[in-house]
Amino acid sequence: MEDRVTDSFARQGLMRTLGATLEHVGDGVARITATVSEATSQHHGAGHAGLTFALADTAAGYAALTVMEPGFEVVTSEFRISLLAPARGRLVAVGRVIRPGRRLIAVAADVHGEDGAHVATALGTMVPVKPAPASPTD
Repeated sequence: MEDRVTDSFARQGLMRTLGATLEHVGDGVARITATVSEATSQHHGAGHAGLTFALADTAAGYAALTVMEPGFEVVTSEFRISLLAPARGRLVAVGRVIRPGRRLIAVAADVHGEDGAHVATALGTMVPVKPAPASPTD
């Protein structure tokens, strides 16, 4: 399970762009970190909401992937986030499965800043999908 998540994370171009790191994978849980930088900040100097959302969504998605049968992946069907405090410094996003299912997986995520601030909380739904076959040019 951990290898499957780690391999998938390594193919995430956005996570590379954001400088994110997959720090922990467990049964129904995933933790991802990234540091707010000039490139990921907004005009007030705090982390952009897009950074916070991406970390929360990705952590929740990988938490869902840990409960999937081999041969399946997940995609986000819906995701709601509440931004609670400015994102500063190193951010830690922890995603977890609330309720696994064959057709829908309910997930949640929380993002905290290095100062201990609860930056965001999120709820979402992931959908299991069969990956598309690789094309001959891949």
